Amino acid sequence: LTRREVQCSAPVNIALIKYWGKRDEELILPLNSSLSITLDQKDLCTKNQVYTDSTISEDTLSINGLNYPLDTPRYVSCLKKLRELSDRQDRVCIQSTNNFPTAAGLASSAAGFACLVFSLSQLLQLDCELSVIARRGSGSACRSMYGGFVEWKRGELPNGEDSQACQAFSEEHWPELQVLILVVCDQKKSVSSSSGMQRSVKTSPLIHTRAESIVPERIQLMKTAISERKFESLASLTMMESNQFHAICMDTLPPLFYLNDVSREIINMVHLYNERSGEVRVGYTFDAGPNACLILLRQHVKQVLALVHYLFPPSNEETFVIGKSNNVSQTELPDYVASLGLTPQKDGLKYVIHTAVGAGPKLISKNF
Repeated sequence: LTRREVQCSAPVNIALIKYWGKRDEELILPLNSSLSITLDQKDLCTKNQVYTDSTISEDTLSINGLNYPLDTPRYVSCLKKLRELSDRQDRVCIQSTNNFPTAAGLASSAAGFACLVFSLSQLLQLDCELSVIARRGSGSACRSMYGGFVEWKRGELPNGEDSQACQAFSEEHWPELQVLILVVCDQKKSVSSSSGMQRSVKTSPLIHTRAESIVPERIQLMKTAISERKFESLASLTMMESNQFHAICMDTLPPLFYLNDVSREIINMVHLYNERSGEVRVGYTFDAGPNACLILLRQHVKQVLALVHYLFPPSNEETFVIGKSNNVSQTELPDYVASLGLTPQKDGLKYVIHTAVGAGPKLISKNF
């Protein structure tokens, strides 16, 4: 067996309409549909180098240089499905790197499994619907198989074959839309998303009401807001969704505390800023972790960065903002900032990533 090798990258996605709770744990079938934006891989991505040759006797995986077992059910089901479809049994060596913190509430498992499935499909020369396979690794990974604005349809079939992702709008649809990720804490969280979800499904009555009565309409409203590029509608709905998701976490027994004091300060800042602006200029969303994703239009980025910098003055100016902006202009700070009643917290944030809507997985190179 001659050496075959591919290098691929896959993006992180941020859910605007949240996925929380499964109706089937093994097949990873969600209680409700969800909708996300795919982020630009220049700023956040997982890269994989995957190769196979005659010297490899077992599958191996390393993430950022550390070895991880591939015998967990999620990896097993992804690899098994890809091998069945390709009719090849080659063992593979997977070397994976993230250019952002792993397991810090930045959707690293979504990018990781999307990259795994995409790179193996390239190595095995498969041409099929990959989001269904990526879903078996991590539910939200199916949304990272496409760029732009992506809907993961819950599906109705018991076997899950219709629970797949599709692109709702391309990454070129709304170029003015920007994202600021406020990294509050890049430590691994105490309750993982999958165990948190299981706990919510068992104990929260609210989660079922939401899935059946609230989400279907919200998906439609969100698609309309994106289609018509109505920022205020998109931002307001995104914040309501985030708040409802965390209400479900509180409705869970024992409750799930993913937000912290800094997260709540960010929420407060956004509402005060929008109120003072006389319009909704920024929306926030939080997944299962304290980091905030702020959604805004390009023309407001400088002012919002100045506001964030004012509220969370960093010790290290050099590395505070990374990605599409790399500095903060103090002259952009609104003159009314003192009257907002915000109390600055030194080093409340680790750093800020400025990113935007981006494309789906990419083949970087292949050698065979």
